[in-house]
Amino acid sequence: MRTLPRTSTTEMEVTSIRLERTLKEKLKELAGNQGYQALIRDILWNYVQQKSGDYRPQFSKTDIRATIEASAKKDESCVLTGKLIPENELMLLGLTIHGDLVPLSMESVTSH
Repeated sequence: MRTLPRTSTTEMEVTSIRLERTLKEKLKELAGNQGYQALIRDILWNYVQQKSGDYRPQFSKTDIRATIEASAKKDESCVLTGKLIPENELMLLGLTIHGDLVPLSMESVTSH
């Protein structure tokens, strides 16, 4: 997960959210020393950035475990090069080390 600049808690607004007890415990386990509230803020910021189009993940070739040939059903951006992959163009879907499928241009993963 991408690290965001930390805001002082005095500058944050208090809000309440109801979570299942098991979900809260799982979040605490996953958060470790970070704390589950900070983890939830990171998750929410990542969601907002992805949905707003501001999110640009940083990947390298070593993050790609496997590729699958595909056809772009809409314009996409290669996560390695930023190159536009036009609708209906041949592309690859890359399986990352984190289990995500990401768009790749054909030439972005070829060895030279």
